[in-house]
Amino acid sequence: MKNRRKFIQLSAAMGVGAFLPLQFCSPKKEEDTDGGEQETLLSASKETLAAFGIQLYSVKENMAENASETIKSLADYGYKQIEGFDGGKGIFWGMKNTEFKNLTDDLGLDFVSSHVNTYQDLDRIAAEAGEIGMKYLINPYVGPQKSMDDFKRIADDFNKQGEICKKNGVKFAYHNHGYTFVDFDGQIPQDYLLENTDPDLVDFELDLYWVYTAGYDPLEYLAKHPNRFKLGHVKDKESGIEKSEPNGSTLVGTGVLDFSSIIRKAKDNGMEYFIVEQERYVDISPMEAAEKNAAYMKGLEF
Repeated sequence: MKNRRKFIQLSAAMGVGAFLPLQFCSPKKEEDTDGGEQETLLSASKETLAAFGIQLYSVKENMAENASETIKSLADYGYKQIEGFDGGKGIFWGMKNTEFKNLTDDLGLDFVSSHVNTYQDLDRIAAEAGEIGMKYLINPYVGPQKSMDDFKRIADDFNKQGEICKKNGVKFAYHNHGYTFVDFDGQIPQDYLLENTDPDLVDFELDLYWVYTAGYDPLEYLAKHPNRFKLGHVKDKESGIEKSEPNGSTLVGTGVLDFSSIIRKAKDNGMEYFIVEQERYVDISPMEAAEKNAAYMKGLEF
């Protein structure tokens, strides 16, 4: 009661409508249905992503027809980052690395990363990527293996490839598919790769779709390996189809994955880049889907 009188005296001294220091603020009280009072706690403010990207493979046919115009359209949709792939013309789509960089810079896009065959000509590609300030070169696929010994060799390969990337000023990462979650006599290859690669040389891109399809909870997996997944593929799975179905991606936010919770957990565990990907289209074109996915990402709160 004594403290309440001090609070009233202080409020009067400051004048009606004056701003109180935070330590003097109290929750707003409202009358409940019984005529009493109840406190309405102020909810924590939500965040939105300042920037997000798209994996250009999502619009691969359009890229093959006209890479420059496709990228311009993606910038108009609201993407601020792009992740490339080699569509047969190299990761710079027939341009010099500096020409491609000028194109993306003029559009306000950050060419963050690219999927590339890191087993072929990596020294040259890493040098060109580092020259224009790319953040990552990503191995997107090694394929199913016959034994854990194969994955042990791959872990050694990744460390060596990470060294090549590092000396050229770019980082190396590996993008998972479902096959790295197949159990080999009690060992999960994805876990082995995470635990037996040098964190100073090898990062990982977590494809949320493939984690879910493999039967794992993305939230639990992010918490299990904090600060190893620096990039993530924001890819949704259509509801009403088999969980293990490999070809079931759909518009982001319309499927089964709770991206609000996942992105919150991902950011809390060190993820920096969120890259939209979609590979399956029903009654919608890839570019229309890319536009809708960008709108969803702009409004996503977490």
